[in-house]
Amino acid sequence: MSDVTPDGPAEHTPASTAELVHRAAEQVSRLVRDELALARAEMTEKGRRAGVGAGLLGSGGLVAMYGVAAMLAAVVLGLAEVMPGWLAALLVSVLLFGCAAGLALLGRGRLRQAGPPVPEEAVRSVRADIDELKERAHR
Repeated sequence: MSDVTPDGPAEHTPASTAELVHRAAEQVSRLVRDELALARAEMTEKGRRAGVGAGLLGSGGLVAMYGVAAMLAAVVLGLAEVMPGWLAALLVSVLLFGCAAGLALLGRGRLRQAGPPVPEEAVRSVRADIDELKERAHR
């Protein structure tokens, strides 16, 4: 019975432990490189799809903003039927600035509650892993 390796027919002499470890390291290295290449290709494709989706979403938001501007113009023109035009525009502007201030204050409060943008749980987990490895190395 003859064994076949990726390099051709296997020799019938038993391989030394060092050779086996070397082959295993090469195979693991090749496997890791291949897996990383596959992950990179997969993420590139997902990134393209996400980019197209984000572009469409942004375009929809821009068109909606124009719709809101047209609606506000209609409100100003409607109010201008019962009061001077400048007063109608001023009233709508004051209401919009009030809404903007309220949203800004609400957002600031939520940002303060969120804390620092550090993945604290992941950092804690990595530190625990490092401590465990150090402890095992000292044994």
